[in-house]
Amino acid sequence: MAFSLSSFLSNDIGIDLGTANTLVWVKGKGIDVNEPSIVALEKQSRKPLAIGAKAKEMMGRENPDHIEVIRPLRDGVIADFDATEEMLRFFIKKVQKNKLLVRPRIVICVPSGVTPVEMRAVRESAERAGAREVYLIREPMAAAIGIGLPVEEAVGSMVIDIGGGTTEIAVIALSSIVTSRSIKTAGDDLTDSIVQFLKRKHNLLVGLRSAEEIKCAIGSASVQEEELQHTCRGLELVQSIPKTIIVDSTEIAEALRESVSAIIDAVRQTLEQTPPELAADILDRGIILTGGGALLRGLDRRLVEETSLPVIVADDPLTCVVRGTGKVLEDISAYQKVLE
Repeated sequence: MAFSLSSFLSNDIGIDLGTANTLVWVKGKGIDVNEPSIVALEKQSRKPLAIGAKAKEMMGRENPDHIEVIRPLRDGVIADFDATEEMLRFFIKKVQKNKLLVRPRIVICVPSGVTPVEMRAVRESAERAGAREVYLIREPMAAAIGIGLPVEEAVGSMVIDIGGGTTEIAVIALSSIVTSRSIKTAGDDLTDSIVQFLKRKHNLLVGLRSAEEIKCAIGSASVQEEELQHTCRGLELVQSIPKTIIVDSTEIAEALRESVSAIIDAVRQTLEQTPPELAADILDRGIILTGGGALLRGLDRRLVEETSLPVIVADDPLTCVVRGTGKVLEDISAYQKVLE
């Protein structure tokens, strides 16, 4: 009776607290929030002026003497505790709406390489932001559950979740992560590689938003048969004047080559540490790509060439992790083994 009443008065929620974006799943409803993990602060008081999409609109356009626009998470973990707490409180309040009489239970995703200290920081931030109970789940495990892999069975599954701050590579069986690697080469690193390449080759300084647009429009893991072009605007470094150039997909593939190679090396190292029986399962079942980085053109083909294993891009890879939290919320007792 008490459980039914608390369910009526509050919404249990799952949170994919990402470096680039935060997604919130509401039990019985689905994805209710999908916004950038960005906070705009008044510089002196440190009070939040905008959070999420509104804060992103201010990025690169704010007066640095009065407003600071930050990403409170770096490389998948909390870099600014106060800003993260404000962001969580904002998103929780947004999905709770009129159900604030009972605080919600929350399932939050964390990188597989997170330390106990970082896990405690995430838990405490969520509790201070209004959570009644906080459960933590590793991102690759949540992604595997979200795409429907049989994580509880004695069969090996390999998931590569490429987010904004980290790439999570894990081999999963019997409700546990058997072997894994977490590296800080991911979406943000790919974006920064484009910024540095344009500065080095074209003497053009572009912002992170512009570089991200280039990555999404023509970025690829290797040279593609079809050449794509994109108009790029920035500041010419020699004369310090605005300038427009056209970049092509071959150039951007070159810019991303080192970062893509780092991801492939991490996959190889994880496979080397995988027990033979599970490696045989992966040979049969393939590798599943999730996260925003899974959408990088040609990455699946490049992994097939480098590993000789089948590679599958998950349906709607951006939401796999948060969908996993939704499935856990439906029956938390059934997933106790995968929760921290």
